[in-house]
Amino acid sequence: MARWERHMGGNTMYVSQISLNREQVPSFHSYPFDLEVVRSFTTLKFQQPVTFLVGENGTGKSTLLEAMAIAMGFNPEGGSLNMRFQTESSHSELYQYMRVGKKAPYAKDGFFLRAESYYNVASHIDQLDREEGPGMPIRYSYGGKSLHEQSHGEAFWSTFLHRFGGNGLYMLDEPEAALSPLRQMSFLARMHQLVKDNSQFIIATHSPILMSYPDADIITLDRGELRKVALEETDHFAITHSFMTGRERMLRELLQDEEQNG
Repeated sequence: MARWERHMGGNTMYVSQISLNREQVPSFHSYPFDLEVVRSFTTLKFQQPVTFLVGENGTGKSTLLEAMAIAMGFNPEGGSLNMRFQTESSHSELYQYMRVGKKAPYAKDGFFLRAESYYNVASHIDQLDREEGPGMPIRYSYGGKSLHEQSHGEAFWSTFLHRFGGNGLYMLDEPEAALSPLRQMSFLARMHQLVKDNSQFIIATHSPILMSYPDADIITLDRGELRKVALEETDHFAITHSFMTGRERMLRELLQDEEQNG
């Protein structure tokens, strides 16, 4: 039996790789091309149904994921492949220089979730539902209730549970932002269902809980390069583990330093 019964749904890959057309980049001295990870970026290959992009704040993982998503046809502010709206143009031009390597068959479903702009997606859905149309209200694809009538975490969970239908490409930017540790574990189970149903995930995250998904590729952006690492090699795991196993000592050192600095 394969680990976690992976082969029940197959090892479906809709995107095989994404590359940067470096020869077309006008300059590596202005944003976002001056980010260390972009300056060294050539090609990122996807070899597992679940790939995590990890790194400290400012390393460029969200910028990189956003560019990938737009290059793959998603709306910059998030949503399904069919969503086309704009509340504020805040995305970089990096996507214009990305080349996507795809595999057949094409994904039947897809979604780009950005924690920071999901409010805008929810507002767009409500606006579309207020307009008269022949079909069912869009909110029924999200559990039947407006996302604005749910807490931030409930809205995220409703999306994962109801909107994600399988046979899809799902790109998520820090999905743990609104999820409790228990919900993060529930998300692992939901993601596994979708992987068995021929789905591919590319996720930027800080969560060691999410990174623990078996056989996933964890790509770190630290030190200005893309490197595949094990969960235990990530700073996220090491720092969390050190804190929880030596909480009193670390709190004493942290708070003592704070008092001295004060």
